[in-house]
Amino acid sequence: MRLAAVSFMALAAASPAASVHAGEIMRAIAVLEASTVPLPDQVLEAAPPRFVLLEDGQVFVGGTTGLATARLSGRDLKDLERRLADIRKLPALAGVITVGPGAAVRRLHLRKGRPLDVRIEGDLTQAAPALQPLAALVLDLERFHHPALRPYAPEQLALGAREGSLPGGCRRWTRPEALADSVFAPRAVAAADFASWPRGASPASVCVGDKKYVVTLRPLLPGETP
Repeated sequence: MRLAAVSFMALAAASPAASVHAGEIMRAIAVLEASTVPLPDQVLEAAPPRFVLLEDGQVFVGGTTGLATARLSGRDLKDLERRLADIRKLPALAGVITVGPGAAVRRLHLRKGRPLDVRIEGDLTQAAPALQPLAALVLDLERFHHPALRPYAPEQLALGAREGSLPGGCRRWTRPEALADSVFAPRAVAAADFASWPRGASPASVCVGDKKYVVTLRPLLPGETP
């Protein structure tokens, strides 16, 4: 399968301040979290995962606010599964791996067979020969593109909040959910109820009485829990 530079949602090049929230996506074979260059007031923890492969061959490609999806079949899926299997054969592949200089951070979760979580630090292009298969795979997943990719419309969002304010005005909170309950742990809400709200790493400023909150709505994948 040919992996080319992604043309959907202009995925940013990796850099410091990675968000890592994956690992609770049911039926996920592989999940890649990658750092991005934050814009002012962005909340990177609310950005979708960079790449997800499910057991049935469905893939999700994430940007800072949304996702695209496609279903792989035949040679494309087999080629990707083979590369994931080859990565498992690398010696001492666990914990934290430094592939080169720099502060870029990625986290790769492999769930088929023995669970494997790897934090990958540094410049992937500077990887030593023994780690080049891992670096090449991560680079390709970061830039993943497939002609079948289409925008993904989630049914649910992870509602998160923290006390604080953003420049400009604020929205009044008219929902029945108590926003303060989402400060310590995000909760799942129906996407249809927040059709006009910003999503992913783009937050909203919300007023509740005399308090102000920074609110995020992270798109949830099928079977994902906040």
